[in-house]
Amino acid sequence: MALSIFKSIFFKSPLNKELSGSIHNIFGFYPGNIHLYKIALSSRSGPSRYSSDSDINNERLEYLGDAVLGSVIADYLYRRFPMKPEGFLTEMRSKIVSRSNLNVLSRKMGIDHLLGNGNDSRMKSKSIYGDTFEALIGAIYLDKGYNFTRKVILKRILDYYLDIDMIERTEVNFKSKLIEWGQKEKKSIEFVILNEIGDAQHRQYLVEVTIDSVVYGRAQDYSIKGAEKRAAELTWEKLFPED
Repeated sequence: MALSIFKSIFFKSPLNKELSGSIHNIFGFYPGNIHLYKIALSSRSGPSRYSSDSDINNERLEYLGDAVLGSVIADYLYRRFPMKPEGFLTEMRSKIVSRSNLNVLSRKMGIDHLLGNGNDSRMKSKSIYGDTFEALIGAIYLDKGYNFTRKVILKRILDYYLDIDMIERTEVNFKSKLIEWGQKEKKSIEFVILNEIGDAQHRQYLVEVTIDSVVYGRAQDYSIKGAEKRAAELTWEKLFPED
């Protein structure tokens, strides 16, 4: 009885109702475990308006969402382009899940409005939008399961917000941009393979970028090339946050 009363009060709180409605408007469903979505909206730079706990951040959910999103996109591309080689599929996946693309996607979907005032100090990091998007995917996965999350990504995100044909034609090579910048500024830039994760069928590569022996970006992907590109993008955003 006491638990039932607690749940009734919890879910009727104004902020919980507001967040639940926002999730429904953006993703097309009502959350089951609202607490997961509160965590997803709490960045490492500080809690969101939905949570006052400064010890909570969304890094773990971001990690999980990144893996789930990458898996769904890989499967989608494999089926959509049955005659294309592995290199093309890897390149397309890297473009779709790139931080710059997820930042734009997050704004299109209205996720940025869940983070509060755009003048907030937390907004100085452009990557917060893409990070939050991945964390929300992680929250959906834990709340609703893989198959449900897959349908949301395919039907609510890919179909509504992404132009795959345009993405196919877009070419942004952060690795080349970074190397060119390093040559111009006389900086020593290295791409270092730190580790191979998983078995032969599901192996991922962990790569970091160093500039004059200082680590700037680290990422993993199913190919060395993909991991290098993603690490280069993270490095570029750290060097030029307003670019």
